[in-house]
Order: sequence, then C-alpha cells, then structure tokens
Amino acid sequence: MGRFPVLTSAERAARLEPPRGPAEMVLDTDTYNEIDDQFAVVYSLLSPNLTVRALYAAPFHNSRSDGPADGMERSYQEILRLLDALGLG
Repeated sequence: MGRFPVLTSAERAARLEPPRGPAEMVLDTDTYNEIDDQFAVVYSLLSPNLTVRALYAAPFHNSRSDGPADGMERSYQEILRLLDALGLG
C-alpha cells in the first residue's frame, strides 16, 4: 500500500488556502431534470471567480425522460439553449 507524503505544518496550511484568482472547474449536470442545474450553469459561466473548462450532460431517467440516454440528450439540448441565451452558443 502506498504511503502519503509527510507535509510540514506550513505546507498543510498552504494547501488549505483558498485559490488565488479564478478556480477551474467542470460541471456535470442533468440540466433538463430539475431547475437548480440551470442556475448552476449560468452562475458558473458568469462568475468571475470560476473558469468553466467543460459542461457535461448527465443522464437521468424519470417521468421527464424515456430513459437515461434520452435524459442525457435532453440535458445536452438544455445546455445548448442556456449557452445560446447567454450569447455563448
């Protein structure tokens, strides 16, 4: 089994500091499933503290989709709709 590196107190404290400048992120979202994910997408894209590197459409299956693949496609189309509304499409 691997061993964890031994860190000094200063190294541990440095790793706990908040990022300086925008934090890079990816967002995995079932955007079409519930309204909260649209807010997450828009907030992430418009936030000066975040740099969105990728948006992923996540699968879901419930009364709003015919199955996981359909849910993922609907989420993908919703992401495109949001990007277009923001002038980023």
